[in-house]
Amino acid sequence: MPLKSLLKLPAPKWLEEGLQHIWLPYAQMQNGFAPLPVISTEGTRITLSNGETLIDGIASWWSACHGYNHPHILSAMQQQLGQMPHVMFAGLAHEPAFKLATRLSKLTGLPKVFFSDSGSTAVEVAMKMAVQYWANQHRKTKTRFVSFHNAYHGDTMGAMSVSDPENGMHHVYAPYMPMQYVVDLPADEYSFAEFEAVLKDNKKTIAGLIMEPLVQGAGGMRFHSPDIVAEIYRLCKEHEILFIADEVATGFGRTGSMFAYQQSGISPDLLCVGKALTGGTMTLAATLASEEIFNAFLGEELTKALMHGPTYMANPLACAAANASLDLFEKEPRLKQIEAIEAQMWAGLKSLVDLPQVEDVRVMGAIGVVELKNATWEQMFLLRQKFAEAGCWLRPFGNIIYLTPAFTIAKEDLETLLAVISNEVRNLKH
Repeated sequence: MPLKSLLKLPAPKWLEEGLQHIWLPYAQMQNGFAPLPVISTEGTRITLSNGETLIDGIASWWSACHGYNHPHILSAMQQQLGQMPHVMFAGLAHEPAFKLATRLSKLTGLPKVFFSDSGSTAVEVAMKMAVQYWANQHRKTKTRFVSFHNAYHGDTMGAMSVSDPENGMHHVYAPYMPMQYVVDLPADEYSFAEFEAVLKDNKKTIAGLIMEPLVQGAGGMRFHSPDIVAEIYRLCKEHEILFIADEVATGFGRTGSMFAYQQSGISPDLLCVGKALTGGTMTLAATLASEEIFNAFLGEELTKALMHGPTYMANPLACAAANASLDLFEKEPRLKQIEAIEAQMWAGLKSLVDLPQVEDVRVMGAIGVVELKNATWEQMFLLRQKFAEAGCWLRPFGNIIYLTPAFTIAKEDLETLLAVISNEVRNLKH
């Protein structure tokens, strides 16, 4: 195999042959690590081709919120698969999508739901909605967006343009992307004054502001308070700027409430959801809009309509999975489970904050973070290997070790993850 192996296990034939042709995500294909060959998943366990199992501490980028292979979701998908796995959504309708739209609207208070394929696409749709909202009202200069340093909104063009242009993974594309207003996330009276000046001075060209409420995810798992979100929202309203909440990562309980923005007592103009929407089974996303946004697209002319429609938009199989996932939030004590996970993670990680190699330890909902000082890429890749050797699937990045487990994780499994992290961090040289 051209890549190094994380674990000393025999590579199955399909992996060895396929590595000559596959292009892996977020990987240096010349000297990185080969992916671990997985043959099955169950609950919070990943089974490898040699029979070894790993405890999954990140729930497949925190999408598998109920754990893998939940029988209720699988049953709903099997029933839908036998009936109608897909049908186009332009001119045709099916119950799973219409039922899901109704439920999402009731959960969020936002009355209109536009389905798409992935989180990045949900962000693209929100940005298109924002620009056309103003264009339909003859304010065509409002085409740019405000976003924040350390933000991450996806890997497509518009989403990249509102992600961190310097510290993020997309800086190489800077000459290719549209220019946006990327500023520091305000945190005090002085920085809020600077932030408001940007809004005030540029409001004729700003269509919207996009942010990840409470937690900036792939930009470093950075936390901020509900009050900060509320004040940013207030200033957007004051200066006629649409507020877009990107909850692809934070939605569906991850921060301790069903949606992170709800802790701030606001109602965004546009809301993006994905990841855990289907319980980690299939790709599906949605952009939710207020009545005011939706009404701006109504008229006699087709040119006022939103011209967007992915081929697999509102895929019935994915919508069936999403409806089943929402059933579980209604029938099982997910928010109480998240509260217990938060307490257990803080108890297991808080002692690390005093170590000289640790910059910070923070926990919110079912997110646990250990931020290291001066960590190198080599150290972080070595940590991945150490975690895998200890039977844990964790994928630290930058200088961040993070935990985003399934809400159904057993207390004993979470204890194992916490102990392994604690042990490896204590063994790091500083």
